[in-house]
Amino acid sequence: MKKDSRKSPREWEFSSASLSYGKANVKVEVQEYNPQLEPRVEWRVGGRSFYSTDCVKCFTDLKFSVARTAIYESGEGAHALTLASPEHLAPVFLMWPSRRFVVDVACNEESDKGCVAEVPLMDGSALPFFSEFRRNVGAPEELAFYDVPVHASWDLFRTDVADSAQAQKPYGSVKISPSEAFEVEYILERNENGHVFKSAANVSIYSAEDLYNVFAARTFILKNEFDEARKAGLLGGVDESCGLLLDDSLEASAPVFRVADEPARHKILDLLGDLCFAKPALPKVRLEIINGGHLSHRTILEKVLPYALQ
Repeated sequence: MKKDSRKSPREWEFSSASLSYGKANVKVEVQEYNPQLEPRVEWRVGGRSFYSTDCVKCFTDLKFSVARTAIYESGEGAHALTLASPEHLAPVFLMWPSRRFVVDVACNEESDKGCVAEVPLMDGSALPFFSEFRRNVGAPEELAFYDVPVHASWDLFRTDVADSAQAQKPYGSVKISPSEAFEVEYILERNENGHVFKSAANVSIYSAEDLYNVFAARTFILKNEFDEARKAGLLGGVDESCGLLLDDSLEASAPVFRVADEPARHKILDLLGDLCFAKPALPKVRLEIINGGHLSHRTILEKVLPYALQ
């Protein structure tokens, strides 16, 4: 009789550079198949328990910050655990809600301020993670959703400029409304010093198949932003294999994208990761986002998460 591999825990390891480190490592253990259980992803940092999605109420106990990626922190002092960049891996667990996963992100740096761990960037997308699980775990399942009867909208303002007039002028916006699935229209617009950059994507997610082109979209950065970040001592682990470096100068040639509107689709991947890190299920909402980012995604999560607890 053929053994049912769905009952056997299995583990895969992923290694690459991360945003800050030349090498980062994460192990993912796929546990038992049980459609009667709630979806659960247990996150660990350096082998120590960090957060489990079957205790969504505990999510708000994590400290949150942003430095070109989402950063979560638990504990204080030498016992503090910091987890950065889970947003490309977290959405993959949407595909198998009948499975349970244990994710252990290796410490990149340990000191009297605790342990800091970053998820490896791989190629800057979710595709390497998804492809490995798809080959070994099996076909994706029906996605898990929860109802969110929320109507809300707000403008986005810059907090990184000294010019008060510029800071008071909205540079983006977010609008939320109920939907029968998860729908998002994401628009990116930049026009600074004669450099124009725009990308837009509209995605409706009803099933696992709808996620593929989002998973394939790589992270990106404009060349002028990359140069500024490097001067500030940031992005120490990043190289050309970690995503897209986009030259926004007027004379630059058009980039070769893996999927249409890849930058905007990657922002949707970031959005999914920021929402699904708390719980591997999708809110039934329609989102219209202009120039969003991890901070605006966090505000969206704060508005929808109470309905995930019901």
